[in-house]
Amino acid sequence: MLHLTSQNFEMCRMNHWQFPSDAPPAENPEYPILAVVMFYAVWCGKCAMMRPVIEELETKYRNMYSGRIRFFEVETTESELLAAQYQADLLPAFLFFKDQEVTAVMQGMISQNDFDERLQKIFRNS
Repeated sequence: MLHLTSQNFEMCRMNHWQFPSDAPPAENPEYPILAVVMFYAVWCGKCAMMRPVIEELETKYRNMYSGRIRFFEVETTESELLAAQYQADLLPAFLFFKDQEVTAVMQGMISQNDFDERLQKIFRNS
């Protein structure tokens, strides 16, 4: 997962979830259409338990959809205003963005199966 903060979140979101260091548009015309952002805290045990689930799904979807889904993380203590802006008060919180807009939110512990099914449904509707 790529780490986002209050300083780089908006730039990344407005740039179709790309960083300046990513391949230029000419080389990568199909920018990611979905972004999954995990809001977490270092002190949150449930967040730590969800991390391996998300990392496994990230690997699966990177291979399955050739980078059209990107996974990010935001540490809420480090980016309190960003967490407040997106109402990430129950951790972990997962926000699904299509292009630049939030399309779905999931909070708390979620089984890998349920998370995977929800992500596939969102991707199909994109």
